[in-house]
Amino acid sequence: MWAYELFINNESYRMDAFIGEIILVAFGYAPVGWALCAGQLLSINEYQALFTLLGTRYGGDGINNFRLPNISAPTNMNYIICIYGLYPSQS
Repeated sequence: MWAYELFINNESYRMDAFIGEIILVAFGYAPVGWALCAGQLLSINEYQALFTLLGTRYGGDGINNFRLPNISAPTNMNYIICIYGLYPSQS
């Protein structure tokens, strides 16, 4: 399970990430379990859960691959998307 930790007033709060969750970060790489929102193609077979959420909304052929969103960020910042994590439930 993929998570990130927040530190507020010297206390730690762990938050699990949802597949497809997009966050803005102040570093130039995607940590394990995340990908940069740079419009790259991903394999449907490898990322089936993420494909069920995004489909071909951002491109791809919908048979073998799909495309991640391409989101511009301010200088020295990046948007990243969770590619492994909790599947968001509708209930």
